[in-house]
Amino acid sequence: MIYKTILLKLSGEALSGNKESGIDRDAAVKIILEVIPIIKAGVRLGIVVGGGNFWRGRDAAGFDRAFADSIGMMATVMNSIALQEVFLSLGVEAEIMSAVEVPKFAPAISPVKSRKFLDEGKSVIFAGGTGAPFVSTDTASAMRALEIKADALLKATLVDGVYDKDPNKYSDAKKYDSISYLKVIEDNLKVMDLAAISLCRENSLPVHIFNLTKPGALSAVLNGMPEGTIIKE
Repeated sequence: MIYKTILLKLSGEALSGNKESGIDRDAAVKIILEVIPIIKAGVRLGIVVGGGNFWRGRDAAGFDRAFADSIGMMATVMNSIALQEVFLSLGVEAEIMSAVEVPKFAPAISPVKSRKFLDEGKSVIFAGGTGAPFVSTDTASAMRALEIKADALLKATLVDGVYDKDPNKYSDAKKYDSISYLKVIEDNLKVMDLAAISLCRENSLPVHIFNLTKPGALSAVLNGMPEGTIIKE
């Protein structure tokens, strides 16, 4: 494996599977089954999951954004609990830590404690986004990756990498195997929010964009095979 510690960013929509919203447990199981081989290979794993399968604050018409984002943070807590249940049911230890106070379900996020969990061979699921409104879970992913001293941030999407334009709309869209942070920012390529990309750039944290629904894609990325797109200097 080319990385020893990674932060995996999952969209909330990935957990809804064939449902219009909510959690499809079979979809969650499929995701974790892709993750287990890399854990068994010794990779230390942190996960941030979005909440879009329940709620997207920026799309909540009529709501004050701060309140809308607060609802979204709680959605990520629900998704994190679901992921933990699936991890444990498959015999893999996983802990939840949260940026919002939910002591019944998870302790507060602590870089020291999260690294300790990773050292113990447990995966860590980070809930609650950043704990603040007006910031996406992409930015939370970059923050948590840096806190656990990850070697890379891996973002699972529904496409197989970064394109110069939407491949679902344009048949001539060009896929990048590698692209710089600066070009992503200058061309406004919407693969991650700009705050997250800027944070990764400032800290030289490589970002891999890949399609987790493709069997073996995650392992391929971690084995250094040409899969998805890498964003770096």
